[in-house]
Amino acid sequence: MNVVSTVDPRDGRRRTTALTETDEPRLEVIAGQASHAARWLSGLGRLGRADLLDAIATSLEARRGDLVAAAEAETGLSHSRLDQELTRAAVQFRMFGDVLRDGGYVEAAIDHAADTPLGRGPDLRRMLVPLGPVAVFGASNFPFAFSVAGGDTAAALAAGCPAVLKAHPSHPLTSHASAEAIAAAVRDLGGPDGVLATVYGEQAGRALVRHRAIRAVALTGSVGAARAIQAAIDERPDPIPLYAELSSVNPIVVLPGAAADRAEQIAEGLFASFTNSGGQLCTKPGLAFVPSDPSGARLVDTLREKVAATGGAILLNDRIQAAYEKQATAFEQAGARVSARAQIDSDEGFRVAPALLEVDLPGLTAEIADECFGPLMVVVRYADVAALDAVLATVPPSLTGSIHRGPDDDAGVVRRLVDWFAGRSGRIVFDGYPTGVRVSWAQHHGGPWPSTNAVHTSVGATSIRRFLRPLAWQDAPAWVLPEELQDGYTAITRRVDGRLEQAAR
Repeated sequence: MNVVSTVDPRDGRRRTTALTETDEPRLEVIAGQASHAARWLSGLGRLGRADLLDAIATSLEARRGDLVAAAEAETGLSHSRLDQELTRAAVQFRMFGDVLRDGGYVEAAIDHAADTPLGRGPDLRRMLVPLGPVAVFGASNFPFAFSVAGGDTAAALAAGCPAVLKAHPSHPLTSHASAEAIAAAVRDLGGPDGVLATVYGEQAGRALVRHRAIRAVALTGSVGAARAIQAAIDERPDPIPLYAELSSVNPIVVLPGAAADRAEQIAEGLFASFTNSGGQLCTKPGLAFVPSDPSGARLVDTLREKVAATGGAILLNDRIQAAYEKQATAFEQAGARVSARAQIDSDEGFRVAPALLEVDLPGLTAEIADECFGPLMVVVRYADVAALDAVLATVPPSLTGSIHRGPDDDAGVVRRLVDWFAGRSGRIVFDGYPTGVRVSWAQHHGGPWPSTNAVHTSVGATSIRRFLRPLAWQDAPAWVLPEELQDGYTAITRRVDGRLEQAAR
């Protein structure tokens, strides 16, 4: 059995762990336990699962010190960033507890038997029910919020689906410790093994998505990883959905009035947005369209100064480091010029130089309008706002599109940009920056391909929809119906005979 190793990206040193890659016999046990645990989760009901999610959040917070320390040593991310991310993980579990208590997510609908223009209609009752065990692939750049203790796990458990996590090789010890925290909460409530399990190794990941017990897959990662997982799914006799959050450039348009009104302020926000966490965020802005007038020049000058004054950034692993350097070189070869580059103060670990590249609007090509995962941003200088309409078509669809407006900017121009972003992104940001994804009911973290491969969000209350399916009961006896579909039940909002009936509060 292959031993799992871990690497500290701050110095590049590899060390072995007590973990081993998951073999086929062990995977069979895990899959069987997950199938059994699905019945236990279903039996808890909405309110029981809500209590479980609250308990998981408390368990994670109780282990905060050890979890953050483990993640620091495996990711090179700062203590404050990881501490905040663990808080976000706990917030996600508690938010889904609120989703369960509200109950509206089940979309309960009842049509009583009645005469219709087509004859006598049967009694029909419909709601959303769990899919079954799901596979979740942990993300390299979020050891908590998009990994074992992440939003995909919280949404799956809330839906009533056991989660089998494929631990990311960049942080196996963090993944193991997170799984232990969740398992402790499950045990305290008398739950069985299999509510959550973790597998290690690339082969185990492929075998996991091919396993007959798995009913859906969630991934936050690269397009290449999504294609590999989809290829494994295609080997199954039965298709299952893959919900993948992937590549994104997240363009930002700074209009002339905004640059004139607050050039330095926008420069500071852009710098923080594309360099924080080593630029290793799916919402990092990769392109900033800036006017080529004196105000735009002031903005870019401020950006240059901030980039030149910063130090090297630590990336998560050697693969990301190599890809960053290769993509930065490719941008330069395609015609982007180096506007500013930081100085690396050490050659230890997986350090790279944050960079600001620049290109004039006519020189923006598809090669330059591509994602570079890491602390690099391309400034695109434009002379005429009207010229943006055609050139923006070069930019691939993204998770986000951002617009900075000033008091003198034309509303018609803003409207055209809004319409353009509405067709090619999942979230439109006004006078702000796309990094920092709020966990809430109204959030949508998704977008057209290649940013995602589905219409669903991976953040927020409605991300639970990925792990549910509709089921209808026709002329069913009352005793077999879920309580949410029984006559007289008023704890949740339902549509009864075509009319929306609000929950009794």
